[in-house]
Amino acid sequence: MDVTITRTSDETRVNPIIKPGRNAWRSAISEKVAFLIDGADYFRRLDQVIGEAQHSIFIVGWDFNPLVQLRPDDPECPTLGERLRSLVDDRPDLYVRVLVWGMGPVYSGKSLKFFGKMEWADHPRIILKFDFNHPLRASHHQKIVAIDDKTAFLGGIDVTARRWDDRKHSVDNPLRKSPDGTPYGPVHDVQSIVTGPAAALIGEVARRRWKKLEGEELPPVDELPGDNPWPDDLQPALTNCRTAVALTEAWNWKGRRGHREAIRLTHDALRAAEQHIYIETQYLASFGVARTLARKLRERNGPEIVVIVTRESHGFLEQVMMGRNRTRLIRRLKRVDRYNRLRVFYAVAPDGKGGEREIVVHSKVIIVDDRFVRVGSSNLNNRSEGLDTECDLAVETMTDEGRRAISAFRDDLLAEHMDAPPEKVAELIGHTGSMLAAVDVLNTSLRGLRPFDVDPRAGDTDSIIGTGIIDPNQPFWPVRPMLVFAKRALGRLARRMS
Repeated sequence: MDVTITRTSDETRVNPIIKPGRNAWRSAISEKVAFLIDGADYFRRLDQVIGEAQHSIFIVGWDFNPLVQLRPDDPECPTLGERLRSLVDDRPDLYVRVLVWGMGPVYSGKSLKFFGKMEWADHPRIILKFDFNHPLRASHHQKIVAIDDKTAFLGGIDVTARRWDDRKHSVDNPLRKSPDGTPYGPVHDVQSIVTGPAAALIGEVARRRWKKLEGEELPPVDELPGDNPWPDDLQPALTNCRTAVALTEAWNWKGRRGHREAIRLTHDALRAAEQHIYIETQYLASFGVARTLARKLRERNGPEIVVIVTRESHGFLEQVMMGRNRTRLIRRLKRVDRYNRLRVFYAVAPDGKGGEREIVVHSKVIIVDDRFVRVGSSNLNNRSEGLDTECDLAVETMTDEGRRAISAFRDDLLAEHMDAPPEKVAELIGHTGSMLAAVDVLNTSLRGLRPFDVDPRAGDTDSIIGTGIIDPNQPFWPVRPMLVFAKRALGRLARRMS
């Protein structure tokens, strides 16, 4: 077997997970990287950085709401729209381009007329576009902000309503409300911030999307004097490290080959795991990912796997398809978990009335050992594999500093969910080598993790008939899914009659 050695500025790596051209669109060095846990931290850092923009702000999202406040704890905080307008008024070279999935505002309860006559956008250098250029039943799901090709944010958080929450996730938080004053429940999410060549790479993703929609080719921002914008009070998790961007774009649509690096990256990262796999995902409905996890569970000395997922499903189709497929997938994994190394949880907070309320997990995070992190927009469901437009950031390191940073990020996430000190999580995992042991000891608070109660012995472990129609992994062609539907239905009927 050939052994590939890739050298970067700070490390030597044998058999790297990240392989540009296979599971990454492009790779670049990040001057600084940090992981922003929950919307309050992200929005505050975004407010700090956009204030440094000189030439370009790109906002790309599934949804967008100019009425949100980035710092709701500040009574003098302007709305996002007002903030952007003041910036372009003050800086004659600054352009703000906002690119939103055309159906995102509709799904979040707004009509596109909502954006019709807003003073904040009544400026020639603020350009707002809605993107309907996608296959039937697909969405543009990327969540990106890029500033001057110098600093960029990428992850699971759109700049819109119902995304802000602090790390306490208290059930009653008067600051957690939509712009119209409607309160909403606790929500957990993760975003990343990068500077340097990696930020320029994310800026290029935004420009590619703009060109596909508008036909306008925007050049990269010329190198600007001064340091890359970075919050003064934010300590980077890693510096001068190897990062990559992985994309999903609809495959074989309008003659385009598309991109499926993100799902390949997920599988390659999971296959490389030796000790620990930590996952946060809104949806757990990809049976392809389940097969890869099952193979790791069958290994005698394979890794522990902790998955934190949203339990409550909203809407009929989501309840039927995502919810029931999640249950079947967990049942399949439990059946092969012969060494008892799997835990699937959802997160809760006390409701103040003797009960508890679920914390919606909207993040899309995979951490493998102390070596690899993926933060992005891709859920573990079929449509994120080849139908929707997705963008993920991957960080891989083999340095001691990098390993400590990745372990600290994982421990911090686990600690938040269990209302425990991150130092205690790190101490227990360091002493026992086990995430599961740390959870068993520390998961005792009313704010904690609850297991999915799925009986592995009773029930189906295959995806629901019709999954290819409701949650397809490629552009939707009605004839083909119907043929697959009929074939599988006839096969199951034949097995029952035999």
